[in-house]
Amino acid sequence: MLHVNKRLPQGRGLAPALVRRASSVELDWAARSKSRFDATDSAGRHLGIFLPRGQVLRGGDVLVAEDGSLVRVLAAPQPVLRVTPCPEHGGPIDLPRAAYHLGNRHVALEVKADFLQLEPDPVLTEMLRAMHLIVTELNAPFEPESGAYAQAGHAHHGHPHR
Repeated sequence: MLHVNKRLPQGRGLAPALVRRASSVELDWAARSKSRFDATDSAGRHLGIFLPRGQVLRGGDVLVAEDGSLVRVLAAPQPVLRVTPCPEHGGPIDLPRAAYHLGNRHVALEVKADFLQLEPDPVLTEMLRAMHLIVTELNAPFEPESGAYAQAGHAHHGHPHR
């Protein structure tokens, strides 16, 4: 087993050519939200992932193995619910309102300008449809928000927010 204990968020600091040549590991959100797990990379190597507690892996991150080799992390398609506004009955506040209600339930949520994604849940599906939103079941990569207080959520963009 090849041990991995270092994560480079989005491959920061690495030459793109190195990242392109690296093996990859495709993981769903459940695996990427754990600190310790086993996986097999695209080269067939058995990996033991041992990250500091509380770190999550994002699609595009790069792992560094004990032998110095690199492994690209890919977000695997998985069952998700995609929530979109209803063109007939919807309004501009519908998705933000849904995000508010899902946040109150501490649901892992991916937020985009034109849709929300969450893991399947029949109770939440019913709630969202009652709000006149369109809920579609599909397989897609899932990258939920990291939370307002997470350090790795967004790249620093050069000016303070007060």
